[in-house]
Amino acid sequence: MSKTKIHATTQYFTEIADIVDTVVALTNGFACSIIEIEATNFALLSQAEQYAKIAGYAGLLNSLSFPIQILIKSKREDISSYLKLLDGEAQKAKEQKLGTYITQYRQYIGELVRQNSILDKRFYVVISFSSLELGATHAIKSKDFITQAKASLTTKTNALLEQIARTNLKAKVLQKEELVRLFYSVFNPLQSDIDAATTSEDIQIPVVKGAQNGKTT
Repeated sequence: MSKTKIHATTQYFTEIADIVDTVVALTNGFACSIIEIEATNFALLSQAEQYAKIAGYAGLLNSLSFPIQILIKSKREDISSYLKLLDGEAQKAKEQKLGTYITQYRQYIGELVRQNSILDKRFYVVISFSSLELGATHAIKSKDFITQAKASLTTKTNALLEQIARTNLKAKVLQKEELVRLFYSVFNPLQSDIDAATTSEDIQIPVVKGAQNGKTT
């Protein structure tokens, strides 16, 4: 029985054709831009502030004239380096009382981490653009597609940013390098992040690690 060589890689399943500035072009004729929203501790807000946040969020949803996708990304935080830093600061403290306070704080943080997972939560809003908005026969690889997609997405993201600002939350549209880092972390949850010194020109888009030997596929 002859064996058929498989040429497809996991890269194919990412469905990302290209990333240009703030636009992610997909292989299915769609494109998108992504807004990252700064998290806030809702439980620490006063009742009036909580009501204001809820009203602002309701107003944002009611103002939408296009679909959005809300993504919440949680990542377990490793604070072992922070605990080592506290140990060092306790030893270097010139006053014994200060060193004792730092040690007690370190013990409190250590116990807190032991009993509860420390999560870093990131909030994203995905705004989409369809090639059908340009006509059914328009090619996905056309430069005009990227230009038209960027124009449409810029209008949508600006409108959404105005609504987000009314809730007193900080938000920004992710640029190319930030998008690459985001997709890298999504497709490689068990891998460490891309080196901070790596520029967008050095990054292959998208980057997917093989599960068995860590090779890029």
